[in-house]
Amino acid sequence: MLKGSVRFQVSETEGLAGLPRSASAMAELFAPLDLLLAAGGDTRLTIDPASGLNEYGCRPSPCPDTLSFSSSTATSISARAYDRAKAARDALMRSAIEVGIEAAFDARVEAMRDELKAHLGLAPDLADVVFSPSGTDSQLQALFLARALLGPQLVTIVVAADQTGSGTVNTARGCHFSVATANGNRVQKGEPIAGLASDVTSVTLPLFDEAGRARSPAANDSTVFDAVERAVAGGSKVLLQVMDSSKFGWRAPSDECLEAITARWPDDVQVVVDACQMRLGRPRLRKYLAHGYLLIVTGSKFFTGPPFSGALLVPGQFAGPLNATSAVPDGLLEYISCSDWPQAWPLLRARFPVRKNFGQWLRWEAAIEEIGAYYRVPDSFRKAALKTFGQAVEHLIAASPSLELLPRGRRARDVADEEMAERTIFSFVIRRGEGIASLSECRTLYRALAGHAAAGDLKPAAQACLIGQPVALGVSLGRNSSPSAALRISASARLVSEAWSSDAKLAHHNLQRAIDQAATAIANLGSLLVDLDGLKPMDASHGR
Repeated sequence: MLKGSVRFQVSETEGLAGLPRSASAMAELFAPLDLLLAAGGDTRLTIDPASGLNEYGCRPSPCPDTLSFSSSTATSISARAYDRAKAARDALMRSAIEVGIEAAFDARVEAMRDELKAHLGLAPDLADVVFSPSGTDSQLQALFLARALLGPQLVTIVVAADQTGSGTVNTARGCHFSVATANGNRVQKGEPIAGLASDVTSVTLPLFDEAGRARSPAANDSTVFDAVERAVAGGSKVLLQVMDSSKFGWRAPSDECLEAITARWPDDVQVVVDACQMRLGRPRLRKYLAHGYLLIVTGSKFFTGPPFSGALLVPGQFAGPLNATSAVPDGLLEYISCSDWPQAWPLLRARFPVRKNFGQWLRWEAAIEEIGAYYRVPDSFRKAALKTFGQAVEHLIAASPSLELLPRGRRARDVADEEMAERTIFSFVIRRGEGIASLSECRTLYRALAGHAAAGDLKPAAQACLIGQPVALGVSLGRNSSPSAALRISASARLVSEAWSSDAKLAHHNLQRAIDQAATAIANLGSLLVDLDGLKPMDASHGR
């Protein structure tokens, strides 16, 4: 069993235990694969020595006995993705013997960019891929590039700020979002990143009001437009971070609102789409890039690659000016390495340190395995499987006397959504008497359902099941109160690819098995509710 997390840190000229950098990197590759998969990230990937789990309840090795409907948060690695990571490491070792570890690693990461673009249906010149350890790290990359394009005085406007990762409150202002970077540097959470935070402010626009009521799409559009108008009138450029899609699967603002903003202020606003959930069709990805929008994506949400793997998709039209960027914030060097940038940007790459984040790379290898497996499934089955599973989950939630399904965010039907026009995140609240279960109560239930409850919690469920972490609705109304919250059951790419078979009967059987597992999760949650009364809820950290 994995006994803890590991963080490898190799200097520019000298590696582990004083070895030359190349020899040290080769030695690092011989570490246990589980340790490598949990390395090269921030503290969210830290493995608890007692449980072998990170804070999301995930292992860096396959755990097929756990029922997983948690793709809106994080999912443990699958057996096939684990095998892909192992094979990739072996291949890199062989290549390193021939050409050296640095050249071999850089070539493999570059090939992985091309593979990702091919799976996503992106033409080579439509977008460049900038890799990162997580979607949160990609937000810092987006801020850096927006400053390079628009100038340093910037206002970041975050749409659906209550439906994005917890680190966004810091990254939007160019501040550290954790106590350590993925490269092992200790930092002060919430403090400015040197050279990145100057002249940057942020505005947060939530989807829910303080009482936990969802604002209408029209109200959201008006709020976003007005916020941009005020920022530009005040003399600032704007990095507009929009949502597609949120923790509840919602999209905001509308396409019409975005088009109106970019048409009115074409030289003052850079849009970045938070697409970390990856619950959008490939034509929509292409549409965003064609409009000149940056996109933050991950391989570790819908696609169920191991947590975490982030990337920034950059419209190809920006390659020239961004490659020529000369002003690189000193503090950003703690986050980004040379190989994160595409080889087509040699000038910018040269300004960043040469480091090999093997954990980040291996997690992306695993994620690309899942992405490829999903898109090898016929289009018609992908759509049918998501629709069938979704209808079944909605029925299961409706049949529960304690659960209430939240409505799906309204959106216009668009062929660009492909199968993602189907609902894939099923958010629900728990009715307790006349009220709704609080965030603290939902966290207690979440831990018990996952089978790793803390001392003083409910007795863990016999069948471990991961669902999406609780999401607060509104804000706390007092020092000793907790806002209400929702839990989530989510469909995933893995659910679809593991159900698929050219044998229709077998495919139906596989899909029904996934539905039965969701029914087990909901039934177990109902059993846990019986024991919840009288238990003092314990708080727990949560994040992206």
